[in-house]
Amino acid sequence: MKPILVVKLGGGQGLDMARCLDDLAQLANNYALVVVHGISHAVNQLCAARGIAVQTITSPTGHTSRYTTPEVRDVFVEASRAITQELIDGFSARGLAAIGMTPLVGERKTALRALVDGRIRMIRDDYSGTITDMTTAPLYEALQNGVIPIIPPLADSPDGLLNVDGDRASAFIARGLCAEQLIILSNVRGLYRTFPDESTFIPRVHQTEIDAALDWAQGRMKRKVLGAQEAVQGGVRRVVIGDGRIHAPVSSALNGQGTEFVS
Repeated sequence: MKPILVVKLGGGQGLDMARCLDDLAQLANNYALVVVHGISHAVNQLCAARGIAVQTITSPTGHTSRYTTPEVRDVFVEASRAITQELIDGFSARGLAAIGMTPLVGERKTALRALVDGRIRMIRDDYSGTITDMTTAPLYEALQNGVIPIIPPLADSPDGLLNVDGDRASAFIARGLCAEQLIILSNVRGLYRTFPDESTFIPRVHQTEIDAALDWAQGRMKRKVLGAQEAVQGGVRRVVIGDGRIHAPVSSALNGQGTEFVS
C-alpha cells in the first residue's frame, strides 16, 4: 500500500475546499489518503438559521469547546453528514472513490464542572466526548481498495454519537494507522508567538518545544498544537499546521509551508 497521509480539513470559514480537493486528487497518486474534516462553520450556520444559541464551555485546563446539548448534537450530526457527502461528491467529480466512516469510539463525561459563558456550572447534558479507541479494519480495507475514508469529528458511544475535537481526532487516527505524516489545514498560516504579527511566525517546533508552543497558541490554535503534540508523541514522524486558503494547500504543507512539528 502507498504511504498513508492523514489530512485534517478545518471547519472554519475561509478554507478553500475546491483547492484542497484539487490538490488531494493529485496527491492520491502517491499517497493512501485519509481525510478528517471539521464542521464549525456549518454548525454555526445551521444554529443561526434555527435560532439555536451557540454557547461555549471552558474546561479547568483552559480549553474551550462548544456546549453540545442534545439539540446541538443533532445539528452536529446533520452538519457532519452534509460535509462528508460534499467531500465524497467532490472526490467523485475528480475521478476518485471516497466513503464516509465513523471509526472513532468515545466516552461522554456525564458530569463536569466548567465555565459556560462566564459562569461556573455543573454540566450534565453535554454530548462532547473523549476519544478512547478506533476501529481500524474498515479503514485499512478502504485504503487497500484505493478508497478515501472521509471522517467527521464524531465518535460512537453508548450514549450515541459524540462531538469530538477534529484536530485531536486526526492525531488519534494518524497514530492508530501508523501514518508518517499528518497535515492540519486551517484558515491561518500556522503558529505565531504573537498572532497575527508575521515577524513572530514559527516555521518549526521540535518535540521538546511543544509545551512552549502550547503557551504561544491562541484560541482554536491550542487544539491544533495539542493534536500535533499527541501525534508526534504517538509515533507520527511529522505534523504540519498549514494554510488551507492557498493554492495547492496540502502539497505546500508537505513542502514545508506552515508550522512543522517533528519528533
